[in-house]
Amino acid sequence: MSEHRTVPESPDPDPARRPWSCDTFVALPDATRDGRLLFGKNSDRPARETQPVRRFPARQGNGVLQLAYCRIDDAVPTFEHLGSGPYWCWGHEIGLNSRGVVIGNEALFTRDLASTAQADRTAIATGVTRPSPGLLGMELLRLGLERGGSAEEAVEVIIGLLRRYGQWAAGTISTDRAAAAYDNSYVVADADRAFLLETSGRDWAIRRVETGIAALSNQPTIRTDWSRLADGLIERAESLGWPGRDRADSSVQDCAGPDVWDFAEAVTDPGTPLQLSQIRLQRSRQLLADGMTAGGVDWETAHSVLADHYEGSFLDGPAFNAARPDFLTLCMHDSPAGFTWGNTAASVIAVPGAPTPYWWWAPTTPCTSVYLPIAVGTDPPPALGTAGSASGTGPNPELASVDGPAPGSYWWTFALLLEAVCGNPDGTRYADRQPRVREILDPLQDRFLADAAELESRGAPAEDWQHLTRRCAAAAQAAVDRLLADFAD
Repeated sequence: MSEHRTVPESPDPDPARRPWSCDTFVALPDATRDGRLLFGKNSDRPARETQPVRRFPARQGNGVLQLAYCRIDDAVPTFEHLGSGPYWCWGHEIGLNSRGVVIGNEALFTRDLASTAQADRTAIATGVTRPSPGLLGMELLRLGLERGGSAEEAVEVIIGLLRRYGQWAAGTISTDRAAAAYDNSYVVADADRAFLLETSGRDWAIRRVETGIAALSNQPTIRTDWSRLADGLIERAESLGWPGRDRADSSVQDCAGPDVWDFAEAVTDPGTPLQLSQIRLQRSRQLLADGMTAGGVDWETAHSVLADHYEGSFLDGPAFNAARPDFLTLCMHDSPAGFTWGNTAASVIAVPGAPTPYWWWAPTTPCTSVYLPIAVGTDPPPALGTAGSASGTGPNPELASVDGPAPGSYWWTFALLLEAVCGNPDGTRYADRQPRVREILDPLQDRFLADAAELESRGAPAEDWQHLTRRCAAAAQAAVDRLLADFAD
């Protein structure tokens, strides 16, 4: 069943910054130092949008799910999972389930999205019926985790729901649906395999990643190397006059078969500048390739990608400081000039093939944070799942309340640390305070890594992992409290 919720007809829409950024990658077993698949993602969101991490047990009862814009039938039993996502949202930006399936999503800007956004604005202006909303990409991600026992099954879940319900929806808190909407791409992986799934409206392309590394940013990346396409996509694209046929080889010309049809060229919105994503995409690929040639991608490689501000590149890092960015960076910071759309809200490095699947989760920007080990099937400390003043609102972003600091939220502790490190919107204290943060947090990180390795080596039970998470969170909280006291001025 499906039932759309009634939402405001966008009176005086709030202006929304477009959701320009996120970065996700995967390294297949042949590309990693220890021979295990490794996944990483930075979830970039509006500044001060809380992103808790929570445990979601398996559901056993049939029922109906009330999502942001739609009601859909539940499918049970579901797989238990961990999820990291905006405080107001039913879905997640990043998730890992009990079968070792890990998924991260990216915002995409496609011709389909641009067309629907224009239709929505026209409908509001003329008083006609607006395009029907569908499922958020974050909701599709969670549904894939709950219903998919492997990466391949999760992909099938997502494309089935996408075709049925669509994905036209605001992805941030705003009544300006056209500005806050985006299509989605996904890295979907498990211990043995990985898929890139990129969407345009209700259509999609899939590329199976067989070896090496793969990275996504906020642009379609699947060219003629797709493994599978939505039925009828090529015909629809050509009927609309979209490009896509590969003209580089004069031998194919007008008789080119579908195997040389370029998905990314066809669906990418020409009105969206790729300068905002291409540099981050290529930087991820470069750093991962460097890790491969240095003996294999490992935790340190993954962290170097997620904490990067172009240090060691031809740019030699930021002109002033990372909190006053010159470009959109992998470790994202809210720009005082307004050309970024927020901060990295959470960062994850996942090990889905571990005997007990687990991930490393860090709140806010990796350069000022520390990663905690959290295993599926354990209860993170309550503070990790606590938002701020608007805790519990949602799941409709057009109706949700804006969050603010509140006691008892681990995420807000680190958000306030980031603000203290910056000192002001120009980040003039970042250069002297951020190294102090690393002096305190890096030894903790090394200890956390060693402790998690010890648990893995002996096949520790879930209760030992839960104890480790709680001990690490307490140590990190105490360290940040000391830093906040030091920076108070």
